[in-house]
Amino acid sequence: MTEETPGFDEKSDVPSGANPGDAESKAAESDLASAAAEKESGPAAPAGDVSQDVALTAQLDQARSALAERTADLQRLQAEYQNYRRRVERDRITVKEIAVATLLTELLPTLDDIGRAREHGELVGGFKSVAEALETVIAKMGLQQFGKEGEPFDPTIHEALMHSYAPDVTETTCVAILQPGYRIGERTIRPARVAVAEPQPGAAAKTDEASSSDEDSSGSDEG
Repeated sequence: MTEETPGFDEKSDVPSGANPGDAESKAAESDLASAAAEKESGPAAPAGDVSQDVALTAQLDQARSALAERTADLQRLQAEYQNYRRRVERDRITVKEIAVATLLTELLPTLDDIGRAREHGELVGGFKSVAEALETVIAKMGLQQFGKEGEPFDPTIHEALMHSYAPDVTETTCVAILQPGYRIGERTIRPARVAVAEPQPGAAAKTDEASSSDEDSSGSDEG
């Protein structure tokens, strides 16, 4: 009896007529194609990574919201600080103006004495030099004198101490300055004390009658 060699009766997995090397090459190419496809599509993200990305996005949104709130708070504080600085500067100027006005108000009687001395020709010698130096200083401090004869009476800056009628005025007019007025900028610290004159009662009616008579005469002459 002839012994059968094991393995020779079994069918081979390699197709007949095929080279085993070709089968290995095709398997390798299939593996490479699978690897390339997996590389292009990317590995599938685990469920834990997705939840972590969601949490990070939520934290980022919260951080942006907090930053916007802090920025708005900072802008509001800056605006309040600027308003505070403006108020302080305005109050400082106001306090300075009040202090200067108070000081100059105390000097007004002295200025009135200097004015009267000048009117009477008594402002001479050293007294004249001192008076002029004082007037120069108060002018630098912003004190201005006002009030002139012949200007219309203004109750906001004039104080009428005497009243009369005059035929040569057409409105209430300051005919004499009894005490000059003083102001600092737009602030009046003392009104000008004046004597005023009003138009003579009936003078306007007489003027109208005279004008009418002249017009009538002109019309008669033309006729």
